Amino acid sequence: MTNEQKMDVALHRYGIIAEFVNGRLIPGAEKARRIKTLASRKWNIPHSAKTRISQSSIRRWFRVYKSGGCKLEALQPKDRKDIGISRAMDADTCNALEVLRKEMPDATVFSLIRQMEARKLVTPGIKLAPSTVYRFLHARNQMGKKAHAPEDRRKFEAELPNDLWQSDVMHGPKVKVRDRMRKTYLIGIIDDHSRLITHAEFCLSENLATFLSVLEKGLQKRGLPRKFYVDNGPAYRSKKLEYVTASLNIALIHARPYKPQGKGKIERWHRTVRSSFLPEFKGETLEELNLAFTSWLKSYCERKHGATGQTPFKRFTANMSCLRPAPENLRDYFRTIALRRIAKDRTITLNGKLYEGPVNLIGKRVEVLFHEDDEKVEIRYKQQSFGFAAPVDLHVNCRVKRDRNSNAQLDTADHTTGKYRSGALFPGKEV
Repeated sequence: MTNEQKMDVALHRYGIIAEFVNGRLIPGAEKARRIKTLASRKWNIPHSAKTRISQSSIRRWFRVYKSGGCKLEALQPKDRKDIGISRAMDADTCNALEVLRKEMPDATVFSLIRQMEARKLVTPGIKLAPSTVYRFLHARNQMGKKAHAPEDRRKFEAELPNDLWQSDVMHGPKVKVRDRMRKTYLIGIIDDHSRLITHAEFCLSENLATFLSVLEKGLQKRGLPRKFYVDNGPAYRSKKLEYVTASLNIALIHARPYKPQGKGKIERWHRTVRSSFLPEFKGETLEELNLAFTSWLKSYCERKHGATGQTPFKRFTANMSCLRPAPENLRDYFRTIALRRIAKDRTITLNGKLYEGPVNLIGKRVEVLFHEDDEKVEIRYKQQSFGFAAPVDLHVNCRVKRDRNSNAQLDTADHTTGKYRSGALFPGKEV
């Protein structure tokens, strides 16, 4: 696996164990029940054909994450020592199993194994395990589908403020932008327990950068949630969002496709916006829209909610002791991370610009952390920061010389007198 693929797996594993490591103490019986529920689900595991995760694996990830200092790197898969060597069945056994499956399409895995052994179709020295046979047949769509029982859906509410946030996007009205009418999008985040809108604003786009900006403002104002429940849009499925939430110890949860019931609270709030705010708005620009919306939102959060019997703000602030404040360097968590190799001339290229890296990292592949709207670039290698890279100044570099020990020496000669010195033909003569 590449480093990027390993990080994909680590993020997936963190998403599974996040509720056990986010600071809240879960009783043993409840923890066992939740682990059993997680193990009973089917998963879309990155870079793997498997769809199931055992309870022992979940517990092992939890232990590894804790012993590894609660760092994502601890959850990365380790390289196999026997890469390229089959550990289950050889080609002859696989072919025989496929032929037998076509002959016995309704047989169970255990029946197939008994028939394989009875007909001596298994290569000597190979022991067929039920899990091995099942994965082999499942990967080839040779396992029959079972009828699904009616789904058990239940109304829920988070126990405490910031236990769970929900986010979704609502299509808004058109506004005038530079003599053009452009569509707006209301990006909102709601606290499940209190129904408080942690942050919401109308934007001209629903892309990743815009959504992260709204999320950052919500975290700055209301603290860090333990879980974040989002849709399956491109912005919500981005690796950067996964990295940001995991780094802040926030469990990112995606709604199941075509199952909008889980986002009922924020969708109900969207209905309130459409019925109460939009009909009264009379402005034309995005600034006027957000100014009026901010005023309306303040009054909304101070009105008694029909479901809770309290105002969202009062219900949210009733348990302030359980809130996790955002870190002082919150903005740093939203930086983009790119991989670059420092060239022999100490330079790295980022967004078409040249930066100078540390001399001792020449030839190394480093992480470059930056904001899209800022030229400040930090260099990190093996989880250690090497400071900020300076933009390359070619004119200054032209004046840098080296002594016998390869130490940099800046030429301080006056080059502003207007006299051309480097073209002198004889010592002491000026042209």
